[in-house]
Order: sequence, then C-alpha cells, then structure tokens
Amino acid sequence: MQERAEATRRYLVEAAAQLFEERGYAGTSISDISARSGRTSGAIYFHFTNKEKLALAVVEATFATWPGLIAQVKASSAPALEKLVGLSFAVARAFRDDVVVRAGSRLWMERKAIAAPVPGPFAAWIETVTALLREADARGELAAGVAPDTAALTVVYAFFGLHTVSDALDGRARIEERLRELWEVLLRALQAEPDAPALLARAHGAAPLPA
Repeated sequence: MQERAEATRRYLVEAAAQLFEERGYAGTSISDISARSGRTSGAIYFHFTNKEKLALAVVEATFATWPGLIAQVKASSAPALEKLVGLSFAVARAFRDDVVVRAGSRLWMERKAIAAPVPGPFAAWIETVTALLREADARGELAAGVAPDTAALTVVYAFFGLHTVSDALDGRARIEERLRELWEVLLRALQAEPDAPALLARAHGAAPLPA
C-alpha cells in the first residue's frame, strides 16, 4: 500500500513538473494537473493539500537529484578540477533533459509567487564547489594566488548565469557547447599548468549521467 502511494506521488510530481515547466506556477492549476495526470482533483488533494505543497515537492525532487551525483563524482580517483568539470556537465545535462529539474529551477525563479518558503540551491552548490577547489589546491592543481573559496563563488555565479542565459536563448539546447566554452576561459585562470582542452576531453567524456 505504501509503495503504491509513493508511486502515485511520484507520478503526480512528474505530471505537475511538466506543467510548471511549460506554464509556470501561476499558469498551472490543480485542474490542469488533474487533466494531465488523469487523476481526479480529489486524488491529488489526498496526496498534496494544495498547489503550493505540490510545487514544493517538485523542488524537493529536484534537490534530491544532486546528492547521489555529487557522491559519485567525489568518489572518483580523477584530479579534483577534472571532477568539478565533470560534475558541471552532468548537472547541465540534468537541467537540459530532466523535466523535474527544469521545473524545479523555474519554480525557484518564481518563488515569490508561491505562498510558502522555497528552499534555495546555492548554499549546497557553493559548499560542494569549494570542497573540490580546496582539494585541487591541496594537490597543487590550482594556479598560484587562486583562493579556493573566492573561486568557488565565481564558478557558481558563472555556471548558473550560463544556465539562465542558455535557457532564454535556446532552451538549453546548446548548454554543453556553451559550458565547454565557459570552462575554456575559467581553466586558464584556475589551472596551475593550463591545459583546458585535455582536461575537458577527459572530464566531458567521463561526466556521469543523472540516474
């Protein structure tokens, strides 16, 4: 019974995510989700007391994508900068290909319209990138004078800014190409011995796909 309820919740979250991603929070109603999912409004309210709770479930499902992916990357024996670049491509693919992730991103951007606190993603990403850059520094991968904590903020700003612009221009269709271009610039400043093409060839090709 519990498994069936969880499967129904996941199905409703995915159906809602499709609509939130297409129409935004304000443009989506419980009736719309009912029509898309084939479930009655009553069935939806049984699992989610209101639209806000359903939107938060989509955001939480987005955040749940990341810990396993981060753990997989961190467990790699690759150099730390290579792990960071590989992680960025895996996340970019998730934003491009996973409707729940795309919906979660849009809902966070529209958080002021949601009558409930929406958790933010950036503190966790700054922590993750900082840890990888500190590892890179300890292993002599960073250029002299690069401060890992400051560089981590710059990387996170650039990465999420790239996603915003890429989404606006072409729906992230060329996100991997644009991300490669970004890293070609960043790695010139970050690497102790700059060789962006070689690192990108290894990290991009080895980037894990989201589960």
